[in-house]
Amino acid sequence: MMDELGRSTVRRVTWRLIPLLGLLYMVAYIDRQNVSYAKLQMVGDLGISEAAYGLGAGLFFVGYCLFEVPSNLILERVGARRWFARIMASWGIVTLLLGFTQSPTMFYILRFLLGVAEAGFFPGVLYALTLWFPQAHRARAIGLFMLASAVANAVGAALGGLLLDLDGLGGLRGWQWVFLATGAPALLLVPVVLRYLPSGPDEARWLTPAQKTWLAEVLEAERIAGGREAHGNPLRALLDPRVLMLSAAYVGFPLAAYGLSYWLPTIVQGFGVSNTVNGFLNVIPWVLVGLALWAVPRHAARYADQRWHIVVPAILGGICLIGSVVVPGAVAKFALLCIAAPAIFSGQPVFWTLPPRFLTGASAAAGLAIINSVGNLGGFVAQTVVPRIRDETGSDLAPMLFLAACLFAAAVGVLVVERRLPRA
Repeated sequence: MMDELGRSTVRRVTWRLIPLLGLLYMVAYIDRQNVSYAKLQMVGDLGISEAAYGLGAGLFFVGYCLFEVPSNLILERVGARRWFARIMASWGIVTLLLGFTQSPTMFYILRFLLGVAEAGFFPGVLYALTLWFPQAHRARAIGLFMLASAVANAVGAALGGLLLDLDGLGGLRGWQWVFLATGAPALLLVPVVLRYLPSGPDEARWLTPAQKTWLAEVLEAERIAGGREAHGNPLRALLDPRVLMLSAAYVGFPLAAYGLSYWLPTIVQGFGVSNTVNGFLNVIPWVLVGLALWAVPRHAARYADQRWHIVVPAILGGICLIGSVVVPGAVAKFALLCIAAPAIFSGQPVFWTLPPRFLTGASAAAGLAIINSVGNLGGFVAQTVVPRIRDETGSDLAPMLFLAACLFAAAVGVLVVERRLPRA
């Protein structure tokens, strides 16, 4: 059992770090996903097809993948405070520029640059949390942090519909307001990060010397007991078979998540509702995602074997995605999507406790980055291949079968690779 010093340390770290990091992630996620609402007007204004727009939206993940490992290695050297401030400033500027897109080519370039700008933020936070939280508390910390993605989708859904309905205000189209209003907060938060975010426990003035000592001793004991590897050259972690297997297993989660979040506004639009009503209906699934991200990691923390808290939600999500097309009636379809969304997201905080079971230091930074970057290629597939499947087949079922198959493959992959890891 953890003593009072340990409880007070974890509690203080949680309340000091997670709200700020969650706010940053919420802004980043909105800036990443705002294209799903801008699409409802932007496709016509730029004169491109759904598939071509999906390619432009998906180029974000190409830039993100290429620069994620270098970004995380720089973060490990310069610290989270300065590097997160740089990331936010650059992604805010690119998002604002998207509001003045004049052609498909400009859209493609800016979406690629947005991926370059944001690369390293999510795995950077995952790495930073390994410096602050013992293994037993990490899934809950990651779950609370990832709550921001649910809040972002809920806020983005309501905000996206409202901003689209500002069409014509100030001589700007509604999709332009989407980018301008969602890009500005990133720039406004840069000085907040520089002032309030410590790069590590040693810089935290709000931790007592006893709390810093307790945290350092617990993390070092876990590193020694778990046989975690630093690989010497951190780039060698990229060739670790376990890292490669986790990368392949993770692909299905962002693929399904982005496929769902990208197409959900379009699906709801098919119900015949206005932009504003569409936005508010899209809030419902993301509220449920937030509840699941809070509940599932807390439940998983009771068990030594946590893999089923990754596998079962993935399988349930795939079944519900298929059911959302097969069942008749708009209400039943929407209800199944409201189950699929939390199922897809809720196992991910537990998944991210797997790499730190065998990686530490710069190797952990590199390993987390490559797993996330390869996995997020699923986002590229979701926004390029999935629309093409829809265009080629003319079927609403075929894209959902593809997303479900990827989730099932991810569940099997987790079961296979988890057996090769040191015991938690």
